[in-house]
Amino acid sequence: MRLDKWLWHARFFKSRTLAARYIEKSRCRLDGRIVSKPHATVAPDMVLTFALGPRVRVVRIVALGERRGPAPEARALYDEIDSA
Repeated sequence: MRLDKWLWHARFFKSRTLAARYIEKSRCRLDGRIVSKPHATVAPDMVLTFALGPRVRVVRIVALGERRGPAPEARALYDEIDSA
């Protein structure tokens, strides 16, 4: 699945376009390597690191969503990893 689509399904961004723009302009890391293309492929057990607002989010991808569902469904797509 594409990274921009997964970020949208997981409800980190309100639209897929915003997710794609963020990936192009910001430094996201996928399993420790910098990704700048929205079409980067994600899979379960990958670790995604990105800054969102004042926080740096580190999440492990648990599942790939089939749709952009309600918040509890989106929350089931990832596990937070403590950055401390």
